[in-house]
Amino acid sequence: MEKNMLSKDKALQLGNATSEQLGSLCQQASDLRDRHWGKKVSYSRKVFIPLTNMCRDTCSYCTFVKTPESGQAELMTPEQVLTTALQGQRMGCKEALFSLGEQPEKRHKLARHLLAEQGHKTTVGYLKAMSELVLQKSLLVPHINAGALSYQELETLKPVAGSMGMMLESLSPALTKKGGAHYGCPDKTPQRRIDTLEAAGELAIPFTTGLLIGIGESWQDRIESLCEIERLHAKYGHIQEVIIQNFRAKAGTAMADAPEPSKVDMLRTLAAARLILSPSISLQAPPNLEQDYQDYLRAGINDWGGISPLTKDFINPERAWPQIERLAQHCQSAGYELIERLTVYPEHQSTIETMTDSLVHSRIRSQASVDGFAMIQSHTH
Repeated sequence: MEKNMLSKDKALQLGNATSEQLGSLCQQASDLRDRHWGKKVSYSRKVFIPLTNMCRDTCSYCTFVKTPESGQAELMTPEQVLTTALQGQRMGCKEALFSLGEQPEKRHKLARHLLAEQGHKTTVGYLKAMSELVLQKSLLVPHINAGALSYQELETLKPVAGSMGMMLESLSPALTKKGGAHYGCPDKTPQRRIDTLEAAGELAIPFTTGLLIGIGESWQDRIESLCEIERLHAKYGHIQEVIIQNFRAKAGTAMADAPEPSKVDMLRTLAAARLILSPSISLQAPPNLEQDYQDYLRAGINDWGGISPLTKDFINPERAWPQIERLAQHCQSAGYELIERLTVYPEHQSTIETMTDSLVHSRIRSQASVDGFAMIQSHTH
């Protein structure tokens, strides 16, 4: 298997790369992607289930989270969860992405009250029940994105999820200090994020993580964060995808006037990630956060992430998904074929039988073609 190609020291020097150096870096990243992933670029057709928009953290850039005082805080009911899942199923979705705030019951009385109405004390307990509901009453496979979780919480959720995820975002300790993007966010401390990644590795959960760039971190912080992800993957082999996401300023947040990372900054970070991480880790960038997103292909990405034909991006609601047909055209123009994948990547399906509950396993098996991608390619219909 190919080893990562970029040392930490060399990567650190790329913070001030010239356009010529960036071109060379992108070419190396693109060549490595082609050698490992071929000429296929994937995406997952999914439906978003924002289980609760309450959270105990107060990130300076987030508009997803609502407080009880706003009158917009909510917890989806089982009926709402299942209705959304079945609507997605009718539109060819195969993945149910559960996204939610972190441990709101530790901060908000309303969260405790709404959970109690559903017969639960914790958000994780309710999340497990709702994932189970989707698994049993629909053909979708849950992907759980519930932020930082303990070993016990991950172990509880593992039987009802094909895969799970949590953005590392950044290991910069400066972000947790007063005035930083993660100030007042107990779940965003570097150690808590690392502990979650480590526990997911111990439990052999196919896992997604990534960086959010442009929130006040340095280039060195990014490289160290990528090196830490690679270290954990080398130890456990559980990281199936890494997302490099660009910060977008949102009105009404503390960081509404903060500068956004440039396209060049994104390309440099993507290419460095491709060359630092194991080639077997899928590299992803969201297409709805950049106008000329097709440029990401030349920096080494092989996946566009989850795209929903039904639900908006609840984390970035102001930025619509590209049409899947349009995405396919962009890929074709660059010499690649857009292919639909499942929640669990082909390389992780061979061991999924021992990693997850039998219902998850049989569902993935029934939807996978011989190459491990989705048997029915919905975007061609």
